[in-house]
Amino acid sequence: MWLEIVALLVTALFLWDHLKMRRQNKMLAAAGVRGPLQLPLLGNAPLFMLGENAETMLDLEKRLIDKHGKIVHVTMFQEFGVFTSDTRLIEAILSSQQTITKNRLYGLLHCWLGTGLLLSTGNKWFRRRKIITPTFHFKILEQFVEVFDQQSAIMAEQLYDRADGKTVINMFPVACLAALDIIAETSMGVKINAQRSPNFPYVQSVKVVSNMMAERFMNPLQRFDGSMRIFYPLLYRKLMKNIKLMHDFTDKVISERRDALQKSLNESSNNAPNAEEDDVGSKRRMALLDVLLQSSVDGQPLSNEDIREEVDTFMFEGHDTTTSAISYTLYLLARHPEVQARAFQEVREVIGDDKSKPVTMRDLGELKYLECVIKESLRLYPPVPMIGRQLTEDVVLDGKLFPARTNIIMVTYLAQRDPDFFPEPDRFNPDRFSPANVSNIDVFAYTPFSAGPRNCIGQKFAMLEMKSTISKMLRHFELLPLGEPVKPVMNLILRSTTGINLGLKPRVY
Repeated sequence: MWLEIVALLVTALFLWDHLKMRRQNKMLAAAGVRGPLQLPLLGNAPLFMLGENAETMLDLEKRLIDKHGKIVHVTMFQEFGVFTSDTRLIEAILSSQQTITKNRLYGLLHCWLGTGLLLSTGNKWFRRRKIITPTFHFKILEQFVEVFDQQSAIMAEQLYDRADGKTVINMFPVACLAALDIIAETSMGVKINAQRSPNFPYVQSVKVVSNMMAERFMNPLQRFDGSMRIFYPLLYRKLMKNIKLMHDFTDKVISERRDALQKSLNESSNNAPNAEEDDVGSKRRMALLDVLLQSSVDGQPLSNEDIREEVDTFMFEGHDTTTSAISYTLYLLARHPEVQARAFQEVREVIGDDKSKPVTMRDLGELKYLECVIKESLRLYPPVPMIGRQLTEDVVLDGKLFPARTNIIMVTYLAQRDPDFFPEPDRFNPDRFSPANVSNIDVFAYTPFSAGPRNCIGQKFAMLEMKSTISKMLRHFELLPLGEPVKPVMNLILRSTTGINLGLKPRVY
C-alpha cells in the first residue's frame, strides 16, 4: 500500500515538473538552443554540484559551450536558465530596454545594498541613474584625481619593505585596501585609513561581508536567508552583524553630512564666508554623498535610507572590481617585461622622473599606451566575469524567442576570448586597443563595463583610478614575475585561488 502511494506521489511530482518546464523547453528547442541532459526535478543540478566548484566553473561553462554551442540551456531545481558567450545575443540583451532586470542571484546582495542602482529596476532605476550621473561630470572627476594620487602613494610607500626582488606579494589584498580608501573618500567624503589601519571595524566588515557574499554565490544552501539560517546559523548571524555595523557607520556619515550641508546653506543665506571651504580654507571636494543629499524625486529629498542604498552600492561596486582590475593588470605587466618597459617609458615621458610629483587629470589622459594595457587586461580578466539578467516576459532576442522567467547569464570572460572576434585570444597584446586597431573591435564582444542602458556608470572613474594607481606602481617599482600563476575563479568578482602574485624591486632611473 505504502509503495503504491510513494510511487503515485513520485509520478505526480515528475508530471508536475514536466508540465511546468514544458513550455520553456519547447520554446528554446524551437529556437535551436541545446544543452546537457536534464533529470526530472533536479534538472542539471548534479552536473554543477558534483565534482564542480568555483574554481572549475569557468572551465565547465567552456566545455559545455564547446559541446552545445555558444548558447546553452540549463535548469536547476525548477530554475530555468541559459548561459551564453554569443556576442550577437549579448548585444541583443544589453541593448534592450526589456531585459534590464537583474538575475535572481543578485538578490543575495539585497540585505546589504537594498535596491540601489545595482539592484533596482523600472522607474526607480531610471530615476536613480539620472540623479547619480552628474557625479561623474568631468569637473568632479578632476577633484577625485588628487584622492587617487594620494592613496596610491600610500600603497607604494607601504610596499617598500617587501620590495627586495625576492618576496612574493599577493597584490589583491594590497590593492583592496587602497581601493577602499579611495571609494570611501570619493563616495562618502570621509577618510577610513584602510591602508594604515586595516583593523578599523568598518574596513573589516566590508572585507568580511564581501567574502561571505562570494561564498553565498557559490553555495546553494546559503543562497536564501531561510536556508542559511537553518544550515549556517552562526555564519548568518556573523553576516547580519557586519552588515549592521556598515549600515550604522554609513547612517552616521550621512546624518553628519546632511547637518553640515544644512549649516552651510544657513551660513550662505546669512552672507557668511564661503561655506564650500573647510576650516583651513581649502576647497572641499564634492562627494557622491553630497550629490545625493542635494537631489530630490518628485520634489521630495531622498531619505537617509535611499542615500545609504546608493552609498553602500558604491562601496561594494567601487572597491572589489577595481581591486581585481588593478591586481590582474600589475600581474600581466610583471610577466610581460617588454610591455612593462614600454608603459614605464610612457609614464616617464608624461609625468617625469620625480616619483613624488602629483599626477594630474591631464597626465592621466595622455597615458594612451597604459590605457591599452588596462583594456587588454580587462579583456583577459574582466573583474565581472558574468552578467545576469532575468526575463520578465517572452522576448525575441537575436531572432530567437526566449520565454519569461528565463535567467540569462552572459559569460563575458569567455566572450572576450572568442577567436571569432580576437585573433590569438589568450595572448596578452595591448596593441589590440591602439588607435589603428581599436575600430576593429566589436563593441559587444568587449564588455568589461557592460553596455547599453545598464552599462557601468562609474567606468570613467574606474579608468582614472586604475591609471593613477598602476602608473604610481610603475614609477616606484620594477614588477617581477614571482609567485604562482593565477588560477581565475568565478565569484562575485574575478579572483584567483592562488593569489595574484608578483615581486617588486625599487625603480632606479
